[in-house]
Amino acid sequence: MLDTVKLGRRPGSMRTVERVVTAPRRIGLDMIAIEEGSEIDLDLRLEAVSEGVLVTGSVSADTVGECSRCLEPFSGSVDLSLTELFAYPDSATEETTDEDEIYRVEDDEIDLEPVIIDAVGLALPLQPLCSDDCQGLCPECGVRLAIAESGHGHDILDPRWAGLAAKFGVESDPSKNLVNNEAEEK
Repeated sequence: MLDTVKLGRRPGSMRTVERVVTAPRRIGLDMIAIEEGSEIDLDLRLEAVSEGVLVTGSVSADTVGECSRCLEPFSGSVDLSLTELFAYPDSATEETTDEDEIYRVEDDEIDLEPVIIDAVGLALPLQPLCSDDCQGLCPECGVRLAIAESGHGHDILDPRWAGLAAKFGVESDPSKNLVNNEAEEK
């Protein structure tokens, strides 16, 4: 909550606020978020305008997440730019907008928590990656491809050919394929 009493209501008056607050709960998405108890840096400017208080500035915090490709935990940060109008009670803006369309000044205080929650939710990626070149997991055995030996792969016999392969005694070993067995029999 930010107090606007010192700001006053004269249009054009302004003040800056630099503050570090603690996240009251986890803020973000399922796979990446600002953890509860993390520090959130606020560098804001509050400006009185005819209809309310215009809040502009930046918000930054550390994030933790899980890579959507390799499922490894990673950390990062989020830096947001805010521009939000908080309408005064009984102002034309407050009277002509629905309850959920605009934020409001209540008892000369501004509640930034919903603004930050909305902004963080929009800024974070839906499918976070530990790095841009993350290779993910092997679809066959699940090993992280970043730590697998070079040339990691699996030769799997197409199940549509399994019956024919069994009839000719072909195993799933790549050195024993159908062509090699026919050549050996001749």
